[in-house]
Amino acid sequence: MGGQSLDTSNPTSKMMLTMLAAVAECERDLMLERQREGIAVAKSNCKYQGRPPIANEQRDAILTMLNNSMSLTETARRLGISRATVYRIKRDWYHGFL
Repeated sequence: MGGQSLDTSNPTSKMMLTMLAAVAECERDLMLERQREGIAVAKSNCKYQGRPPIANEQRDAILTMLNNSMSLTETARRLGISRATVYRIKRDWYHGFL
C-alpha cells in the first residue's frame, strides 16, 4: 500500500483491510474464470495441448545426474530444461510415481 502501514487495532482499518482482501479475491476469481474460458475456446479449436511430455531418455538423464549428486540447477542447465521440470521429475520419483 505505497509503503504505508495499516493499523489494524481500530475498526475502520480492519474494515479497509477486509475490503481490500475482498477486492483482491474477486480479481483473482475473475482472472481464473477468464483463463478457464480461454482454455475451453482453445480446446474447442484443437489449439490447447497442455505441457509437452518429457522423453523417457531425458527423465532417465535427470535421475542419473541427481543420483550422481549434481545440483538441480546444474542438471537443468546442462539439459536445457527448466528447474521446475527437474523438481517435478525428482518429486515424482521420490513419491514413487515413476
